[in-house]
Amino acid sequence: MGKSPVIFLLGVLLVFFACKEDQQPEPDVPNGTGNTPEVIIPDLRVMTFNIHLANPPSAGTKRDLPAIARIINTANPDVVALQEVDRYTQRSGMNVHQAKELGKLTNMHSFYVKAMDVFNGGEYGIAILSRFPILDSVGYELPADPKVGGEMRKLAVVRIALPDGREVVFAGTHLDHKSEENRLYQGKRILDILKREKRPVVLAGDFNALPSSLTLNLFDGYLTRTCQHNCSPTFPAHNPKSAIDFIMYRTTDKVRVASHAIVLDSYASDHLPVIAGLKFN
Repeated sequence: MGKSPVIFLLGVLLVFFACKEDQQPEPDVPNGTGNTPEVIIPDLRVMTFNIHLANPPSAGTKRDLPAIARIINTANPDVVALQEVDRYTQRSGMNVHQAKELGKLTNMHSFYVKAMDVFNGGEYGIAILSRFPILDSVGYELPADPKVGGEMRKLAVVRIALPDGREVVFAGTHLDHKSEENRLYQGKRILDILKREKRPVVLAGDFNALPSSLTLNLFDGYLTRTCQHNCSPTFPAHNPKSAIDFIMYRTTDKVRVASHAIVLDSYASDHLPVIAGLKFN
């Protein structure tokens, strides 16, 4: 009889600690309903990253491609839309093809599209990196509105196959930074191109436009952003104030967003990368 209170107390303590162990917080998973969150495993992890010529804003004229690659490798996306990419330029290296170098550093396939010749030799444009083989690729011109004038921009489009054999069209772009009229003109051309695609479509890039702008309203009529409300700012990287970098999917493709995040790194570029996980029904 003398040992029974001790045994009873040990039993209470065991029950207490067992309950504490079970009371772990539930994961915050998008699209969960009810008391049990739904875990969505993405089919494709997508990133968009304006790399600023791989020139860290705090580093003068230095180019730091390994810093860009480190961010990509850490986030581990399947496809990446890159903007402000140099090829064989005096300012970034006459023998440096930035897209190819990043492909090597990340072990990904690369596709580069020139937007314009730059004043000191070489080319400036956009690129796509893909962990999966690129089955087809094409670059489209996005000229400025003739009534306004301005720089030529481009749309890079690739077709890739997921591991299960399903094919997806992934497009990257970088719209005019000065004129809403030009962005609308370029945006309409992008939509005309993407509407022809019969496979699921994902578009990512630096749109140089806020969520409340006429440009984003144009895209929202056909595509759905992975951040529907309160999109986090992506520019400038240090103390960001403006959300101008987005990932979108065609609304009729019945895509579900498994995750959406901003990669917080203020060193490598003047933009913060955006990454999202997508599930194709």
